[in-house]
Amino acid sequence: MSLANLPIKAEYRSLIDNVVQDFYIPLLNQATVYKRAVGFFSSTSLVEVSKGIAAMAQKGGRIQIVASPYLSDEDIDAIRKGYEDRNKIIEQALLSQLSDEHLDYYSMERLNLLANLIAESILDIRIAYTENAKGIGMYHEKMGLIEDAEGNCVAFSGSMNESATAMLINYETIDVFRSWGDTNEVERVKLKKAAFASIWSDSEPNIKVLEFPKITEALIEKYRKKAPNYTVDIMQFQHRQRTKSAPVTPVGARIPADIKLHDYQKDAIAAWVGENYRGIYDMATGTGKTFTGLGSIAKLSEDLNDDLAVIIVCPYQHLVDQWVEDIVRFNIKPIIGYSSSPQKDWKKRLNKAILDQKLRPEKRFFCFVSTNATFASTYVQDQINKIRSPILLVVDEAHNFGAHTYAKCLDDRFTYRLALSATLERHHDEEGTALLYDFFGKKCIEYLMERAIGEDKLTKYKYYPVVVHLNEDELEKYGQLSYEMSRCLTTGKNGKPKLNKRGEILALQRARLVAGASEKLTALREVIQPYIHDNNLLVYCGATNVLDDKSDYTPTDSGDLRQIEAVTNILGNEFGMKVARFTAEESMETRTIIKEQFQKADGLQAIVAIKCLDEGVNIPGIRTAFILASTTNPKEYIQRRGRVLRKASGKLFAEIYDFVTLPRPLDSVSGLTEDQAHWDLSLVKRELDRIMEFGRLSMNPMDSQQLIWDIKDAYHIVDAKPVEEEF
Repeated sequence: MSLANLPIKAEYRSLIDNVVQDFYIPLLNQATVYKRAVGFFSSTSLVEVSKGIAAMAQKGGRIQIVASPYLSDEDIDAIRKGYEDRNKIIEQALLSQLSDEHLDYYSMERLNLLANLIAESILDIRIAYTENAKGIGMYHEKMGLIEDAEGNCVAFSGSMNESATAMLINYETIDVFRSWGDTNEVERVKLKKAAFASIWSDSEPNIKVLEFPKITEALIEKYRKKAPNYTVDIMQFQHRQRTKSAPVTPVGARIPADIKLHDYQKDAIAAWVGENYRGIYDMATGTGKTFTGLGSIAKLSEDLNDDLAVIIVCPYQHLVDQWVEDIVRFNIKPIIGYSSSPQKDWKKRLNKAILDQKLRPEKRFFCFVSTNATFASTYVQDQINKIRSPILLVVDEAHNFGAHTYAKCLDDRFTYRLALSATLERHHDEEGTALLYDFFGKKCIEYLMERAIGEDKLTKYKYYPVVVHLNEDELEKYGQLSYEMSRCLTTGKNGKPKLNKRGEILALQRARLVAGASEKLTALREVIQPYIHDNNLLVYCGATNVLDDKSDYTPTDSGDLRQIEAVTNILGNEFGMKVARFTAEESMETRTIIKEQFQKADGLQAIVAIKCLDEGVNIPGIRTAFILASTTNPKEYIQRRGRVLRKASGKLFAEIYDFVTLPRPLDSVSGLTEDQAHWDLSLVKRELDRIMEFGRLSMNPMDSQQLIWDIKDAYHIVDAKPVEEEF
C-alpha cells in the first residue's frame, strides 16, 4: 500500500483526533523518508518525534530532524556581546536539554531506539537558529514531510497552542497536504519540500543550520542501552490481548478473566498509554470509571514488569472501601490507609511494602489506597519520598485536588498520573482547574451523560421540577444576607468580582437558608403522596457542609438533622412507610444493612439521606428521588443525577423530583425594587441553570420547559451574564 491509498484528513486536532494512531503511525508505516522540524530540541521532543517511526526505520527508511536550541536570555546576550564562542554556548544549551529524569518506560525505549538509529546513520539531527542584523534567535517552525517509495509525499505543518479556555491544556493542530491532491495541496507540498531542503542544506536566508557531532555522541552515550526495540509503537499504542492461562501468577495487577471492558474503556486506556500514562478520564457517574482506572493500572503494571508502586486516593472512607471491593479482583492486595482503617497496622504495612520493594523481586509491586486527608498527611508524604520505583498516582473525584491543601502534593515524584472525575472543572475556581489539567494532562476520554443514557449505560429518567418559595421570614433574611454580601465584593486574579472571606461565610449562611426552606416539607407531603406504597424511594436533604481537608468524612450537624428528622417523621409516622435515615452518623455496618434492605422487595421503602450522592455512595436501586437539596454547584447536581440513574434490575427509568427554590412567587416579581430583583437573580439564575440541565436530557423535557419560560419572562432574562458575577 502507498500513501495515496490511505484515508488522510485535511486537519488533525489532538483533543479530537488521536494524532499518533490516526496519522503518524499509519503514514510512517508506508514511508521510506521522514523529514521533520520539531521546534525546540529536548529529550521530550525527541520522544514525541519517535512515535510511529519504528516500522519505517526497521525497513531501512531515512529520517532527518531539524530542531532549535532553547537559548536563555543570558545565552543570547552572551552571543550578542561576543563573550564566548556561539557554537559552544549552543552546544551547552543542547546538552542541558538531555535528561532522563522522571521519564517513563516507553520514553526510555524510544530514546534508546533513536540513539541506535543515530549510531546506524539512519537518523540525522541538525540544529537550526535564526540570525539577522538584530542578532540571534530561535527557529521554532513545526512541519514535516512523509514520502513513500512511489514518490508520493504528505506535507504537514502545525503548532502547539493553549486552549481558548486557558486551562493550560496543550494540544497539537496539524494541517495536511497531499502531493496527489488538488492544485492547492500540490503547491503547498512543493513549497514545504523546497523549504525543508533549503533549511537542511543551510541555504535558507536568515536561518543557520549546523551539525553538532558532540550532541549526537552524547545522545548515543546517554540513551543507547541495548538493541533497538522496533515493536515499541505496537506495544504502546495497540491494546494487546492477554493469554487466559498465564504460566506464572503475576506479581502485580491484571484484569481478571470475568471482567470484560467496553470498547470505550479500552480506547480510554489506549489513549492514556499514548500520552505516556498521564491523563484524565472524564466519565459520567455510573459508566465504569473505577474499572477503567483499574484496567489502566493493570496495563501499566504489565508493561513495567510489575515494578510499580500504585497510590489510589479517594475523598471519603466509604469510597476507599468501595474501591477495595474492586481492587482485590485485579490481583491486588491493597494497603488501606485512613483514620479508622480495618487494617489497624496500615502504617507498618506501608513502610514494609516500600522496604520490600527495594529488596525482594517478588514484592516489587504494591498498592496503597487512602483518603485525601490521609494522603496529604506528613506521614504518608514522607513515606512516598522513600519510594524509589516508578509511582502511579490515581486520584478519584480529582476535582478536589485543585484545592491548595492537596495540590501542593502533586509533583514530579509521580511519573505516571491518572485523574478520574465526572466533573473535573472546579466551580468558581479557574486557577484550581488549570492546575489539574497542567499536572494530569489532557482528557483521554470524555464520556458524557447524554452518551451514557443513549448507550444504555445509565437509565433514562423523567424530570419534575417542584417550585417552592421562601416564606416571609426567610425572604427577609435572604435579602439581608444578600445586601451584606454585596458589601463584601473584591476583585479576583482574573479581574472578576469575588467575595472576601466574610462574604463567603455569608454565602454559606444564605445557601443553608435556601437548602432548609420550610415550604419544601409542605411540598414533599403533596408530591410523595402517590408513592407511599412504592419501594426504592430516596429523599435527599440539603446541606452546605464541605469536607474538611484534614478529615476523612463530613459530619452531619444539628441544622442538617432538623430537616432529616422532619422528613423521616412525615414518611414514617404520618404516612406509615418503612423508612431509614442514611447519614454520617450511621456506622458503615448500619449503612450496609440499610442498602441491603433497600434492595429487597419487602424491605425498606425509602431512605432519607444527606450527602451520600455527593460522596459517591452506590445505591443503584433508586427509582424515584425527591431532591430537597437546592445546590447551585453544577459539579454537585450533575453527580447527584448520575447516581440516581445507575442501572438496576427491573429499573426501566428513574424519576427525579427536584425542589426548585425561588425567592418569591413569579407573579410578585414585577413590583420589586432594582436591588431586590438583583439579589433574586443570584438564586434564580442558578436554579434556572439546573432546571435546564436536568430537563434537556429527560424523557419529558416539556414538563420543565414551561417553567423555564415563565421564570425568564418574569425576571426578563434573555442572555444572562455568568452567574458567578451575580451576588
